Parts: sequence; structure tokens; C-alpha cells
Amino acid sequence: MATGTEKTFTAFQIIWRLWRSKTKNKILFLADRNILIDQTKTNDFKPFGSPMTKIIKRQVDTAYEIYLALYQGVSRTEESKNIYKQFSRGFFDLIIIDECHRGSAADDSAWREILEYFSAATQIGLTATPKETKEVSNIDYFGQPIYTYSLKQGIEDGFLAPYKVVRIDIDKDLEGWQPAPGELDKYQRLIADKLYSQKDINRTLILENRDILVAKKITEFLKATNRFDKTIVFCEDIDHAERMRQALINENGDLVAKIG
Repeated sequence: MATGTEKTFTAFQIIWRLWRSKTKNKILFLADRNILIDQTKTNDFKPFGSPMTKIIKRQVDTAYEIYLALYQGVSRTEESKNIYKQFSRGFFDLIIIDECHRGSAADDSAWREILEYFSAATQIGLTATPKETKEVSNIDYFGQPIYTYSLKQGIEDGFLAPYKVVRIDIDKDLEGWQPAPGELDKYQRLIADKLYSQKDINRTLILENRDILVAKKITEFLKATNRFDKTIVFCEDIDHAERMRQALINENGDLVAKIG
């Protein structure tokens, strides 16, 4: 299901109907980030009430019916810390894995161990970005999707905003960049003599002229459309975001207030 089309609410509806009908009595909802678990428990899953619990501090209580857990919270490389094994193999009737592309599809992932341990349970994987590579395959484990709700459908149904992609290719992104022999950075440190690729940019390599160019292209686009449209620029990290902020200020000096 495409991002923004309510995967978690769909999971709630599946669990709620099966749980209320007594078709599935013990249910585990797995995710890989605390924010996903906490938001789910507080918002979409709130109607479950007291039969629901979040597994925390690596403590297991088998008195509940709906369990929410981080896979890191119930498994570890050390066998003694694999607390999911404190449940019997047949304890859960249904397991739903949110963002299943993040780990469960990999043969050596912690999620895979949990899913194989509870192999008797019905298992449903949810994702907006399924993975199909030589190393990772959602289909190999979960099989062909039983339901797909695409980005195109979401836009046509009015749940998602339509979009237009404007692609601007930058030479250093396409061709890479290599320093001249003996070239120093702005701090007078020797730059390693190798070909840097797009994966290195704003990680191990900072090209200030590239930041300036990106800010210029963003500004040109906004000037041609609406400079006051709400705009978000995704950056590699906080330092990159600060550089882009300053570059955008420099490109839009007529809009920047002068203080003092």
C-alpha cells in the first residue's frame, strides 16, 4: 500500500474483525521503530483497550491478547535474550509485520527468526516499498501480494495529492568527482585521491558549489511557479541542512529580512 494510504488503519481493521469474531485470539504486531509502535498503540489501535500491551523492558506477560513489539525488543544475537521464545510456538494466531521490507525479507534478519519460530501463525506483511533484490525478497517469504493499493489508485481516489517530477541531473552526481593530485580541502587537509560517487556526496564529500547550484535550481523553480508555496528540502544530515539553508538565503536575499 502506498505511503499515506493508511496501512496501520488497515492492519487495525484486519485485527479487530478477526479478534472480535474470535477467529484469532492472540495477535502480535511487529515493527522496527518505537515511534511506529507508540503511535499505533495511542491512535489506530486505541479501541483494543486493556487486552492490548506493548512489550517493554524485555518482559513477557502472557495474560494479554494483543501484543505490540519492536523486533529488536524481543530478539537479540545472544540466545538468552531472545525473549520471544518465552512464548510457546503456538501462542500467537496472527502476526502482522509493519514495514516488512525493512528486515523480515532477509534470510538472516532477526524478524525472520521470529516469524519462523511462530510459523503456525497467520503472517501478514505490510509495506509501501516492497524489496526484490538478489539479497532480499518479500515475495520469497510472504508470497505474491494478496492486496495492492498503488500510488496511482491513491491519487485517483483523492487520498493522495497528485505530483509532478522535475528532474535535474548534476554532472558530479552522474560522473563522480576526483580531486587533483595533492588537492587540499578548505581546512588544508589532503583529500584522498579517488573517484567519489553520488553516494559519497554530503557524507564523506562536501561540494559547496553543488549546494549553491541546488539552491539556485530550487529558487529558479519557485520563481517560475510561486515563491511562497510551502517547500521542504530533504537533506543528508543536520550539517547539510544548515548549508542548504544558508545557500537558499543567499539566493533569495530580497526576501530575507534585514535586522539591525
